[in-house]
Amino acid sequence: MSDFKGLGLIEPVQKAVAKEGYSTPTPIQVQSIPPLLKGRDLLGVAQTGTGKTASFVLPILHRLVEANILPSRKAPRALILAPTRELALQIQESIVCYARFVDVRGVVVFGGVPIGKQIKALNAGAQIVVATPGRLLDLMNQGKIRLDKVETFVLDEADRMLDMGFVHDVKKISAEIPAKCQTVLFSATMPATVKKLADGLLIKPVEVEVTPPATTAERISQRVLFVPKQKKRTLLSEIMKNEDITRVLVFTRTKHSADRVARHLEKSGVRSGAIHGDKAQNARQRALKGFRDGKLRVLVATDIAARGIDVDGVSHVINFDLPNEPESYVHRIGRTARAGEKGEAISFCDAQERGYLRDIEKAIQQAVPIDEQHTFHAEAIAQPDEDPPKRGGGGGGGRKGGGRRPQTSQGEKHKGKGHRAKDGKRHGDKGHGGHGHSSGKGAGTKNHGSKKTNTQKAAAKRGAKRAAKRSS
Repeated sequence: MSDFKGLGLIEPVQKAVAKEGYSTPTPIQVQSIPPLLKGRDLLGVAQTGTGKTASFVLPILHRLVEANILPSRKAPRALILAPTRELALQIQESIVCYARFVDVRGVVVFGGVPIGKQIKALNAGAQIVVATPGRLLDLMNQGKIRLDKVETFVLDEADRMLDMGFVHDVKKISAEIPAKCQTVLFSATMPATVKKLADGLLIKPVEVEVTPPATTAERISQRVLFVPKQKKRTLLSEIMKNEDITRVLVFTRTKHSADRVARHLEKSGVRSGAIHGDKAQNARQRALKGFRDGKLRVLVATDIAARGIDVDGVSHVINFDLPNEPESYVHRIGRTARAGEKGEAISFCDAQERGYLRDIEKAIQQAVPIDEQHTFHAEAIAQPDEDPPKRGGGGGGGRKGGGRRPQTSQGEKHKGKGHRAKDGKRHGDKGHGGHGHSSGKGAGTKNHGSKKTNTQKAAAKRGAKRAAKRSS
């Protein structure tokens, strides 16, 4: 398909697309737009940056104009669900751009801001509503919106929506939508949970997939730097001295870490901002705008907050903390090397993250090249097959594989600094077998100098009672 005209879109929509500077549709648009124009349900697997948003927004606009649907109060004809505020806002921005030559209005609703203005916008009338699940349910419960007129229902980033615990909200919302509604589900990955949701919502869907799950763009240069955890921020400051690193997304695992990294960079003279779930909406939008406008060189983000970040010209993605899900790694580095440009992904890996790196390499089916040319290269971390020196009281010494947690007999990974035993209580590694979880007589107690756990104390009391009975 050489141009958008060949997709069958109406002329005003084609004109708006051209105004945005697009002439050739992307593969996901070529596969998705024709069946959506015909009213078919669709299940799409596509990552961020593939042109996914336009692939469902353009058909919605086309069908609304063709049917001469006018804005109505509280009763939209198209509903688009997104997992985060940032993604919802970006979808709304796309609607505004592509609807510039047609009489179609969209309203975006999300939490974290006063609800009054959103109610006022719904009362003014709109054909399309873009929403996050929680705020939409609030509006439904207050009688400020009804879904009985919805003709097209889109779930965007379905995998992340389920990861964030919205599955029950999605089911409540979908139960209020007419059964004959056209339903579209897009997801960057297709785990069993998403497939189960799709099976319950879609009727004989067209299935499209443009990038296989957990693959990385060929234009992205990847490398991993093995570094002690306490040296990561200093290493980041050293890397940022490279002037070729112009616009950078830095990913951390926690909100607290995102703030600390941003403050550290600011003190180092690097203009930076942070976005995460605890930030006020105004602060998040201000940081994102500063990054998009070039006023901020670095934007530090958590995975959830980063959903919806669609900024052109990101030269580098830096994984300050490696994600514990390989799919998240793919999402992260996919923020660079867009629109035919090249990009670079740099990952820091400390001893506790060695297992995460192994999982990532397995998922992307390639080894990430090691960069040893930095001040803090840690050879001990880079060589996971060698046993690190044992230390008392730690929860990772004496294991092969760079400190990766062993698996239980059920295949579940131990998490955090302890794990959940059969008694349902969480035990630290010190008091529950220490290094390697050995089953020796003194493991976790005498050998490590730790106190007895509640379970051990209870067992000791039972033993004492049985001994007392035998002696009597």
